[in-house]
Amino acid sequence: MKIKYVLRSLVWIAFIFPFTTQSQSINSGSYHTAIGLRAGGTSGLTVKHFISSGAALEGIIGIWNNAFSITGLYEKHSGTGTAGLNWYYGGGFHVAAENNRYYRNRYYYRDYYSDGGVGIGIDGILGIEYKIIPIPFAISLDVKPFIDVNTHGGAFFSLDPGLGIKFVF
Repeated sequence: MKIKYVLRSLVWIAFIFPFTTQSQSINSGSYHTAIGLRAGGTSGLTVKHFISSGAALEGIIGIWNNAFSITGLYEKHSGTGTAGLNWYYGGGFHVAAENNRYYRNRYYYRDYYSDGGVGIGIDGILGIEYKIIPIPFAISLDVKPFIDVNTHGGAFFSLDPGLGIKFVF
């Protein structure tokens, strides 16, 4: 029930909010390419490259407690009126290699099981980023909700909040 309300809120923010604000291009804190780290549910290496003044492609090589993932995102960036501060939203997809290791204690015998699997899914992203103008760094705070379906027949949903720091070129 709560997932339904979260998804409805994200749709509202992603599709209605941009039309209620003035359209602004990326302000004077813009950059072309950035490489850095993202910490959160999906932690790892991130690379962002702007393909136009208000659109970027971002790739994340991430690590979960039992998976390794590669995520590709398309992001729309919009200025906030403050130099260097932009908000962004978008979506994409991911592929994950999962390693489900667990122990089972049945009749006092311990058995070790390991089944790897593959997961695929869709991702959304909504966040805010501040390019620190005098130095070549950008800091971001975002939520990257995703739905993952794996080869074990399971499905997984996460809001996946994250904090990033990137070196900009």
